[in-house]
Amino acid sequence: MNFPYEWQIGWRYTRASKRASRNTFISFISMISMLGIALGVAALIVVLSVMNGFQKEVRDRMLSVLSHIEVIGAGPLQDWQKTAAEAERNKEVIGAAPYVAAQAMLTRDDAVRGVLLRGVDPSQEPKVSDIGSQFRSGSMNALVPGGFDIALGSELANALGVRVGDKVTLVAPQGTITPAGILPRLKQFTVVGVFSSGHYEFDSALALVNMEDAELLFRQNGPTGVRLKLQDMQRAPQVAQALSTTMSGDLYLRDWSRQNRNWFAAVQTEKRMMFIILTLIIAVAAFNLVSTLVMTVTDKQADIAILRTMGAQPRSIMKIFIVQGVAIGFIGTVLGVLGGTLIATNIDVIVPFIERVLHVQFLPKDIYFISELPSDPRVNDIATIGIISFVLATLATLYPSWRAARVNPAEALRYE
Repeated sequence: MNFPYEWQIGWRYTRASKRASRNTFISFISMISMLGIALGVAALIVVLSVMNGFQKEVRDRMLSVLSHIEVIGAGPLQDWQKTAAEAERNKEVIGAAPYVAAQAMLTRDDAVRGVLLRGVDPSQEPKVSDIGSQFRSGSMNALVPGGFDIALGSELANALGVRVGDKVTLVAPQGTITPAGILPRLKQFTVVGVFSSGHYEFDSALALVNMEDAELLFRQNGPTGVRLKLQDMQRAPQVAQALSTTMSGDLYLRDWSRQNRNWFAAVQTEKRMMFIILTLIIAVAAFNLVSTLVMTVTDKQADIAILRTMGAQPRSIMKIFIVQGVAIGFIGTVLGVLGGTLIATNIDVIVPFIERVLHVQFLPKDIYFISELPSDPRVNDIATIGIISFVLATLATLYPSWRAARVNPAEALRYE
C-alpha cells in the first residue's frame, strides 16, 4: 500500500538514524517525548483506576453492613410489619428487616470501648445485609431472644481481648434514678460470634444483639426503624423519594448515599483533582514534543528547501511534521494505555510484592477504610485519557509545522 509521501517522510523522521550523531540525538529526544506521554497516560490510568476501586470497595463493604434505605419513625415502630409491607409494595424493594440502633459502652476488665449497638432479628437480617456470612467464629443465629448474647466486630473483639464464650458488660445510657443520682444500666452479655466486614470503622465499633434484648435494655416498645434492600442500590435516592410520598405515618427515609454523602463527595473531588494534576504530566510531555519538533525543523531545513524546489506546497511541508508529531503522540498514548491498563488490572499482585520487598504497608487498617489497594479500570476513563493525550499531542505539532512551512528555500540552501 502506497502512502502519501508526506506520511512516509514524517514517519522516517521519527525513527533513529545512525548516519549522523545529530539525527540520532533528535530521534532520542523524540523517544523521550514519546515515553513522557506514555508515562503520563499510564500514571493517570492507574491512579483513576485505584480511586475507582477504592470507592467501589468501600461502598460494597459499607453496604454489606448498612442497608440501602432506612425507614425511621418519630419514635419506636410498634407495627413495623405494616411499615415493611408498605415499602415492599414498591417493586424495587426486595427485602425489609427491623432493627434497633443505640450508642453504648462495652467493658471487660480494664478495657472500655464505645460501640454502635444494633439489635437485629436473625431470621430477617439476611434479607437486607450480608453480615451473617461474615462471621469468622460463631453465628448470627446464636442471638436468641432473652439470651442476652452479643456478636462483635473483629477489631472490637481484639481491643476488648475477648472471643466466643467470654463475658462482656454493656453500659446503656438509659439510667436508673436512685437517691444517689442517675446510674447507668449495666447488663452482662455473652459473646457468641465475631464478624469481619473488612471495613475497619464497622469492625472496630459495631456490636449485634437480638432485637428483643435491645428493646428491653433500652426500654423501647418497638424497633427504631426498618432497613430496606433494593434491586439496584444506585437508585436508592429515587426510590427513597418515591416511598416518602406513598408510605403512611410520620416516617423519615434515609438512603445510603445520604448517610455517607460527605465521604463520597470528598473521594469524587479528589478524583477530579488527581485527574487535573496528572493531566499536567501529559501536557508537559506535549510541550517537550513541541521542542523536539522545532529542533527537527531546524535540522531538516535543507530537506525542506529541496522539497520546496521540487514543487512541494507549504501545506505538504506542514503535513510532514504533523505526521511526525502525531506518530509520536499516538505511539506514546497507545503504550501508556497498554501499560497503565496492565498495571491497573494486576495491581493486586504488584502492590503486595512491593510491600514484601520494601517491608512496608501502604494502607494500614487503623487509618484507611480498607487494607488492600483495589483497582477498577473503567473503559470510559481510559478512553477519555487516551483522547486527551492524543489531542494534546496533535495540538503540540501545529506551531512547529507552521514554522516549517514558512522556511524560505533560498535562505535555507544558502548555508548548506
